[in-house]
Amino acid sequence: MSTIEALAERLHDYMDDARINQVRRAYFYAEQAHEGQFRRSGEPYVTHPLAVATILADLHLDHQSLMAAMLHDVIEDTGIPKEALNEQFGEAVAELVDGVSKLTQIEFRTRAEAQAENFQKMTLAMARDIRVILVKLADRLHNMRTLGPLNYEKRHRIATETLDIYAPIANRLGMHSLCVELEDLGFSALYPMRSRYIRKAVETLRGSHREIIEEIQGRLEERLAERGLPGRILGREKHLNSIYNKMKFKHKPFHEIMDVYAFRIITDSVDDCYRILGAVHSIYKPLPGRFKDYIAMPKANGYQSLHTTLFGMHVNIEIQIRTEEMEQIANNGIAAHWLYKSEDSSVSQANQQRVDRWVRGLMEMRERADDSLEFIEHVKVDLFPDEIYVFTPRGKILEMPAGATPVDFAYAIHTDIGNACVACRVNRNLASLSVPLQSGQTVEIITAPGARPNPAWLNFVMTGKAKSSIRHYLKHQRRTESVELGRTLLKKSLNGFSIKLSDVSPERIQRVISHNQVSTFDDLLAEIGLGSRMAYIVARQLLPGDTDVAASDNTLEFGKGAEAGTVTIHGSEGLLLRFATCCKPIPGDPIVGLMDSGTGMVIHSESCDKIRLHPDDNHRLVHLSWAKDITSEFSVELRVELERQRGVIAELANAVTLADGNIERIGVEEQDAHLSSISLVVQVQGRKHLARVMRRIRNIRAVTNISRVRH
Repeated sequence: MSTIEALAERLHDYMDDARINQVRRAYFYAEQAHEGQFRRSGEPYVTHPLAVATILADLHLDHQSLMAAMLHDVIEDTGIPKEALNEQFGEAVAELVDGVSKLTQIEFRTRAEAQAENFQKMTLAMARDIRVILVKLADRLHNMRTLGPLNYEKRHRIATETLDIYAPIANRLGMHSLCVELEDLGFSALYPMRSRYIRKAVETLRGSHREIIEEIQGRLEERLAERGLPGRILGREKHLNSIYNKMKFKHKPFHEIMDVYAFRIITDSVDDCYRILGAVHSIYKPLPGRFKDYIAMPKANGYQSLHTTLFGMHVNIEIQIRTEEMEQIANNGIAAHWLYKSEDSSVSQANQQRVDRWVRGLMEMRERADDSLEFIEHVKVDLFPDEIYVFTPRGKILEMPAGATPVDFAYAIHTDIGNACVACRVNRNLASLSVPLQSGQTVEIITAPGARPNPAWLNFVMTGKAKSSIRHYLKHQRRTESVELGRTLLKKSLNGFSIKLSDVSPERIQRVISHNQVSTFDDLLAEIGLGSRMAYIVARQLLPGDTDVAASDNTLEFGKGAEAGTVTIHGSEGLLLRFATCCKPIPGDPIVGLMDSGTGMVIHSESCDKIRLHPDDNHRLVHLSWAKDITSEFSVELRVELERQRGVIAELANAVTLADGNIERIGVEEQDAHLSSISLVVQVQGRKHLARVMRRIRNIRAVTNISRVRH
């Protein structure tokens, strides 16, 4: 069992006596506070905070983090207030303890809401001080090491939560060693039999392969000595969870995974890394496409190393080459920041900046998300990054998750760029916005003033930032449009009663707001715009002189008040103004709007069967008219009957093009030996343009009949 003196001895490696004494004092305070408390295993409770502090000492964390580790359960379990800790140990330590205490409330259970809500608390704590999450990760690691005495349900829940949240966070912070141990402990707790089987198989295989491993290592050491290159060579263990996941998700047999021999070469400088790469390539042949330079292009979590796969002695050999500092950062990630803090290390500072950027991104997503469930959905995407590296036109490197698209890239540069994105060039060629990007590509985003995100982007974007930004914009846009449409419809209904909205007194408006149980007048207008309330009824409620607001609800006839005036349509439908796909109205067609509860207005032709089929829904109809200066294009379906001739489809397409039309879809519906019936969907700007297109088609000699299709 570890003692405070054993810990103090270890701290002498990197801490002065004054700070070690502060850690000691925190231990004795915790020991007194937890007096009489025991763990499930029967040990005094204080052994847990001491073990957490020891884990942090192995990472060379500062004295305040170790003091917080000693005291992290004091507020929670002993009733000692934060103020008392502030007085005893200073504000920084008290804040850390308070942050970690709040995180101990993370009881994920089976309720997604609880998990998401608590994850938000964690994000806020991380934003204030990243050391909070480091103490929490050490706390979780010790709990995972001592799961034994707990019942099955609790072990299962803690292990699941560790694999879902804590191990990915450790990975995102670059803390590889801690992440690997959390994953293996979680895997062993969830699948004890599978874990035992894989561990036994690994040990057996390692014993039979010892000679090959020693021979490869000997040849590598010999070549480095020949060339005078400094470097220590370590064998690299594959951890159990990684082996299991490769077997499960990549459908690889155990022997195929274990037939790869992995080594790590640690050297003095970046220059030596590249020299050693040349040396190992001179012994064994490198496999094409398997070299990765993470020194020039570090991973999102700050990891740096050269990776190469060689073929030798009838086996594949994986080699990682890095400096001592890169080794520390690869294993301890953000925790290595404290180890190199006094040395002004550029690698450590870059790592710190990456973490700061990630936490800032989390805070941005948190502000944009409507609720905690949406927030955690966005964050989980970013917790499992398999990175690609793409370039801006100026040569700046951006890390993106595998499968990211140009839209993700646009939002990674800036939210405003993403919102205004209309097209892109990949390696100078125009490309689709939905195409997955590949490492090494140069991406240029083309924007346009007035452009806005397309809801369809949500089907293919990968990053949490892109998803949260698009959803945030669309919600805001939907709200703005619903308020505007509601205002237009209400004004139209009030015009029928010969009054203006500006004539209604603020007192009357307030009474109507209270009666309809909404917070603001804009909320009421938004509900009218969404079709959830009728403009005519709200107009009746707003009439001056009518003392009883509720009595106004009883009048439902679609009379003078509802019919007066029309709403003008400009053709650029928004999120709440949609054109019906059944009758496909175009400028010039007589049109009406049908209010669809919760989704806004659908515009139909007056002759549409759907309008005729709902005579009881007259109160949902809005009279509409077209604006004069519409330039948008609208889809129209035509049915063309013609004699079968060679090349007639090409002639048909040519006729549409000559009339400045655009073919959206073309298909043969029926045909026999002599006649064909063609379905043609064309884009036109209105009835006059449509007439011109139809006239061109009618002039084709083979055409016997043409008609517009209205479903």
